[in-house]
Amino acid sequence: MAAKNIIDRAKSILLTPRSEWPVIAEEPDTVGGLYTKYIVIMAAIPVVVHFISASLIGVSVPILGYYRVGVPAALSRAIISYVVALVGIFIAALVVNALAPTFGGQKNQVQALKTFAYACTASWVASIVGLVPGLTLIAALAGGIYGIYLLNMGLPFTMKCPPEKSVGYTAVTIIVTIIIVIVLNLIVVSATGWGIGHNRMPADFSAAGSGDNGGFARGSAGAGLQAWSNKMAAASQQVDAAQKSGDANAKANAVGAMLGAALGSGGKVESLAPDRIKPFVPDSLAGLKRTEMSADRSAAVGVQVSKAEATYSDGTDHRLKLEITDTGSLKGLVGFAGGWAGVEQDHETDNGYDKTYKSNGQLVHEKWDNQSHNGEYGVIVGDRFSVNVSGKAASIDELKAAVASINLSGLAALKNEGVQSN
Repeated sequence: MAAKNIIDRAKSILLTPRSEWPVIAEEPDTVGGLYTKYIVIMAAIPVVVHFISASLIGVSVPILGYYRVGVPAALSRAIISYVVALVGIFIAALVVNALAPTFGGQKNQVQALKTFAYACTASWVASIVGLVPGLTLIAALAGGIYGIYLLNMGLPFTMKCPPEKSVGYTAVTIIVTIIIVIVLNLIVVSATGWGIGHNRMPADFSAAGSGDNGGFARGSAGAGLQAWSNKMAAASQQVDAAQKSGDANAKANAVGAMLGAALGSGGKVESLAPDRIKPFVPDSLAGLKRTEMSADRSAAVGVQVSKAEATYSDGTDHRLKLEITDTGSLKGLVGFAGGWAGVEQDHETDNGYDKTYKSNGQLVHEKWDNQSHNGEYGVIVGDRFSVNVSGKAASIDELKAAVASINLSGLAALKNEGVQSN
């Protein structure tokens, strides 16, 4: 399913479900086809939104202000949440299929997966609203309620159950699904300490912005999704070949390639070693001497992330903190945020503001409190490196100047270092 078709399908199932469900029910498809052509793409939306909110924008904590989760932790949680979501959808579809005869329907695993996956579209799309501070819960409720409505409407078409039995069918499905989520959450918590918050893709999906061959305009959301889908298609073909070969190592490598494609990095990325990132941490910043510094590289699920931190002070209460992060394989998601996703937010209060925007092709986040004169200013460099300065200052301009004094062009020149194509 091409990117335009995915967008059209999402619009249709949300805006005109009564006429779209019969079309969906008659479409020939497979479990693998539904996953690679729709589910893996749409299910990634809430994962990416949560990552951006938690680690790049920050989560608002009443009284205490904004808290940003560390990139390695946010990355690990994002990957695990994504995998668990894909597994959970499949299990929920098994439930829909198993319950069919009980409510006068016809068992069909493909139709059951269609039913649950397309009903989830409401929640997936609504999750985008979660980027706006304070609206996450409202978005989740709205998406969940509308998803139940879609499920109830779709069951008579896909599972051939009598319309008068669809309400009971829906209710039991939701109850069992909630139990599944709780069980999966317990499994994830026991394994990691965190809660939960492939066949082939079309080979004829033309490259984004490909001139006479058609495609979305370069730089548009459709072009980004189109390019991402092409990578997923190539990775899924590797999975196909590995499965046919029966080689366990080949299967593991192919799945790793699929993960790299899903993250949008185009392959595994070896993040900068601590000795490579430390030279970008200056001895002084905004006239303040460096008092502390650390640099490390960590990994989660085979994905590396490097980070350097430094504190600068004049010996009194004037302190600034510098953080430089090499997002490694996560650079694909960072590029998603700063590029074709067009992430922006602007939140103002009586005491200050918090906003995220693009400037000169770079994603920028700045926050300022007029009363405490505390703030932070950060930029994404080369769709890979995050440079952030925070602390007490005379104005936000001081923080901007501090970031500008970092060798950003030198960092940008390293954006392809350590990148291993699949």
